[in-house]
Amino acid sequence: MLVEVEKIARFPRRPVLAQIRTAFGRTTARWCGDRVAGPGAYDVEWTLEEAVTWGRNARPASGTGPGVRPGGHCVVLRGRLGLEEDGVAVLHLDDADIPLDVAGPLPEDVDGLWIELFVDREKIALRPVGTRRASPDSTRTSVR
Repeated sequence: MLVEVEKIARFPRRPVLAQIRTAFGRTTARWCGDRVAGPGAYDVEWTLEEAVTWGRNARPASGTGPGVRPGGHCVVLRGRLGLEEDGVAVLHLDDADIPLDVAGPLPEDVDGLWIELFVDREKIALRPVGTRRASPDSTRTSVR
C-alpha cells in the first residue's frame, strides 16, 4: 500500500514511529524501515503483532469504507473482514490484505463485514517494500 510518511519520530529505547497519511486517513505506527528515512511516499506492508479478540479489540464498524485514524495510543483500522478457505482471517484495508492472528472464536456471519480493529501503535509494523517513491504529494494506494 502506498503511504505518505509525513514525519519519523525517534525516541531513546523506544521503537521508531512514523506519522503517515493514506487516501483514507492518517495515523502513527511503528516504522520498520531505515531509521534515517525521511518524509516521502513509500510502498509498505502492514503487519499486526497483536492478536485480534472479538469484543475486545475488534468489533463491527460504525461506517463503511477503509479507514485509518489515531485513537489515543492505539490505531483504529477499518476494513472488510475476510475469512479464507484455509481458516485464515484477513483485514482487507483498501488494496492491502493484512493477515490476522485471531484469539478465540469469531461470531457467525462476519465474513465480508466492515470491522474496526483497535491496535497499539507500536504493535503495527510498517515495512517498506522496494524503494521510496519520488512523488511526495501522492496519497493514492497501489498494489504491491
